[in-house]
Amino acid sequence: MNENLNSRIANYWDARSEKFGKVRRAELEGEDFFAWQDFFKNNLPGRNLKILDIGTGAGFFAIILSKLGHEVTGIDMSKKMIEQAKKISADFDCQAEFLQMDAQVLNFADENFDAIVTRHVSWNLPDVMEAYRQWRRVLKLGGILMNFDSDYGDKNFADKNAYRHDEVAENLISECNAIKSELRISTHKRPTWDIKFLTSIGFEVKCIEDISAQVQKNKKLNYDSEPLFAIFAKKKIGSH
Repeated sequence: MNENLNSRIANYWDARSEKFGKVRRAELEGEDFFAWQDFFKNNLPGRNLKILDIGTGAGFFAIILSKLGHEVTGIDMSKKMIEQAKKISADFDCQAEFLQMDAQVLNFADENFDAIVTRHVSWNLPDVMEAYRQWRRVLKLGGILMNFDSDYGDKNFADKNAYRHDEVAENLISECNAIKSELRISTHKRPTWDIKFLTSIGFEVKCIEDISAQVQKNKKLNYDSEPLFAIFAKKKIGSH
């Protein structure tokens, strides 16, 4: 089942990649770029970190973090998203590395990264528990996972008053809803579930219920109405 869902998810984001890239470029060229830079400056544990950007999409976080002097690797399941990330990062003179990879099966050594960042990815994965285990595995002891997401489980993306789907075809919105309905994570109350599970596998967890006002500054862009929660999960020293 997961293989089929993985394929559908990758195909969905492939189909959205070009227009998605335009939206991310608009974010990078506006106030959101500086808002996210300030957020990371205030919350990342140091400078010159080795960072993994999971579900990088068109490279938004990777570009921002590279500009702050970090060594960033961005991964995404969608081949066409990776192509967008490489193109846009080149336009912004960014040195990040981009790889096509499954967020649930990471091809990296244990304890390889100082930090992991990810935005609106975990709601869209067939096996979030395995993903979290993998993300913990590649984090160094004391490293931090920063997961920014929303509780989309029981929501309908066809509600154009609530969700930002700029120029997204109706058949793709329907497919997104259909995929979401098959994902186990959609049955959980978030971020409550995430906090409990991450704590159980050896993280020290803090959470801000909604950071939308801190990072969504561009008045020219439309944003989802759902709160954007921020999970900060530190890999505890001595945990297994």
